[in-house]
Amino acid sequence: MKMGFVGLGKMGLNMVHRLINDKHELVVLDRDQEPMLEAQKLGAILSNSLADMVKKLDNRKIVWLMVPSGKPVDENINTLLPLLNEGDIIIDGGNSNYKDSQVREKFCRQKNINFIDCGTSGGVWGLQEGYCLMYGGNKSAADYCEPIFKTLAPPNGYLYCGESGAGHFVKMVHNGIEYGMMESYAEGFEILQKSSFNLDLTAVSNVWLYGSVIRSWLLELTNDALKNDPNLEKIKGYAYDSGEGRWTAEAAIELGVPAQVITSSLFNRFRSQQEDSFAMKIVAALRNEFGGHAVKEANK
Repeated sequence: MKMGFVGLGKMGLNMVHRLINDKHELVVLDRDQEPMLEAQKLGAILSNSLADMVKKLDNRKIVWLMVPSGKPVDENINTLLPLLNEGDIIIDGGNSNYKDSQVREKFCRQKNINFIDCGTSGGVWGLQEGYCLMYGGNKSAADYCEPIFKTLAPPNGYLYCGESGAGHFVKMVHNGIEYGMMESYAEGFEILQKSSFNLDLTAVSNVWLYGSVIRSWLLELTNDALKNDPNLEKIKGYAYDSGEGRWTAEAAIELGVPAQVITSSLFNRFRSQQEDSFAMKIVAALRNEFGGHAVKEANK
């Protein structure tokens, strides 16, 4: 199929590569010239604006947005809508809030444009392994785009989840679960690392990959990281939260679901982002006040 693709970041450029490898025709756009030139080497057609991109597409136009959530998505949609024709399709493949996607779908539908929200998982490994795709919106438009989903995903790796917002909702919960899984591995390996047994954590993570009930792709990645840096001395224990964990926690509150693991893992990310947590200063001060426990002086 011929389609437009906006956003050639770490995932976007690899997605373009995978699509071109399967004989799709891509018209691409990015603010940075370097990935544009990389895409051109792969066989993509370059465009210098959304208007130029739309002119280079076929009669029923498909534009895939792979841009950061929030304002960048809205800006692209607002620019695209006057350029597209009735029945054309916009796919948001980024990590947008499902509620925002529902609003965008309604807005696009009023202009007779189809809007599909597509949660995309696979990270930098997607080119090789494929991307797990979870999408929602108009079923007929989604079915029309199935050749794209089929190329991007591994076998059985794409799913029409239902009405508008369903795709990004499923991806949001997926990422919330990911938060909890990573936190569990993190806590377990810290227990191992602090034990008196002088364990080889790389060897432990490796043996768990064979027959263990906790084997997973995340464990494989843990093993890879430990092979490269056994004591993780090259990185700081600072973990960003990109939004999906927060949204999952909010959904759990709205639905009355006791999601202790996911919310706890989210709050631990917040803790990691503090150079010197005032909350922990309070804890240390209180322990000293009521129990005379030792405290570490600042800057020492």
